[in-house]
Amino acid sequence: MTQLENAKKGVITKEMKIVAKEESIDPKKLIKDIAMGHTVIVKSSKHECRPLGIGKDLKIKINSNIGTSNLNSDIEKELEKLKASIKYGADTVMDLSTGGDIDLVRKKILSESDVPIGTVPIYQAITKKSDIAEITEEDFLESIKNHIEDGVDFITVHCGLTQKCIPLLKSRIMGVVSRGGSFLVKWMIYHKKENPLYTRYDEILELAKKYDVVLSLGDGLRPGCLADATDEAQITELKTLGELAKKAKEKGVQIIIEGPGHVPLDQIKKNIELQKEYCGGAPFYVLGPLVTDISPGYDHLTGAIGGAIAATYGADYLCYLTPTEHLGLPDTNHVIEGVIASKIAAHAADIARGIKGARNRDDEMSKARSNLDWKTMYKLALNPEKAKSMRQDHLKDDSGVCTMCGDFCSAKINKECRKDY
Repeated sequence: MTQLENAKKGVITKEMKIVAKEESIDPKKLIKDIAMGHTVIVKSSKHECRPLGIGKDLKIKINSNIGTSNLNSDIEKELEKLKASIKYGADTVMDLSTGGDIDLVRKKILSESDVPIGTVPIYQAITKKSDIAEITEEDFLESIKNHIEDGVDFITVHCGLTQKCIPLLKSRIMGVVSRGGSFLVKWMIYHKKENPLYTRYDEILELAKKYDVVLSLGDGLRPGCLADATDEAQITELKTLGELAKKAKEKGVQIIIEGPGHVPLDQIKKNIELQKEYCGGAPFYVLGPLVTDISPGYDHLTGAIGGAIAATYGADYLCYLTPTEHLGLPDTNHVIEGVIASKIAAHAADIARGIKGARNRDDEMSKARSNLDWKTMYKLALNPEKAKSMRQDHLKDDSGVCTMCGDFCSAKINKECRKDY
């Protein structure tokens, strides 16, 4: 049985026990939230990895995207990115490969990861045949089946992008920016047929249910610029995702909902509220959101700003962005920067939401700073190597202070005066 089916029967699985302990949450509450569809446990029964809880009253989770392209398909580089993602705090990693031996890349990543792995199976269907006329409904379903059989823990499927959405795109500046979404629109227009991921949704549910794979219902119509945010196309797809989420819950399949995208600061709260309303409180997975369109090279920061706000208002899961978003394939250093920026956003939201123990690390850092305990400060930092390197680059001796204030360091002065407080 799936985690959702067990929860409905009141059965606490070993995965639930692990998640409850990790999250410091009452197992009875966790099982109730899973049964309601407000929380999921991400772990395929075919993949040996740590089960991960995403959802109501749990710590915000973050995802790192890696994967080859047709212009860069070095497997070893992707495995390096995988290791860096996990080292610096990614809770999940998605393999979005579209180049080289995609099957081999996926299997290698799965074999070397102890965190849940996600994929977008239709990417592979797209790459196998160059002519859209030759791509069939069976090609899409076959890719989904293969990824699930290989042991991926969650998959993105753009099931809510239907023909009725297409005319609504005319008023957009950016149209469809989702890679999978844009291809499905092209496929529907060419074949004059409905989205097969929608018409054959029941088959996808059965495939996912077999190994308890979480379906991440993709936002094929997420806004790609501020001007397109929260428009009719986006909301129409969101309402359909809500209907599909309800159906999945009835079938015992765990669901998360994907969200925007590029969203102005003042619209983030509304987007979260609409998703929770239309999708029955299902966990919400957001890309960013990016709060401005003019930050190429710094989109990891733009996304972290939006992510912190979104998570504070109720998003459950953040997809990172790297400095190369909109520009190119990230290297390992870009991945690290993206993971840490997203980790900061998630952690800040956990503190704001009052998650038990969320601020403990911050308080320990404050004590270490107060005592000029650099060894402990480095240990507590999200990127210890970078923190240590940046300080030591400016030091000529083993001084207890840094070069910002030197002998006028407030922490040093406070330490000297503390006995007289």
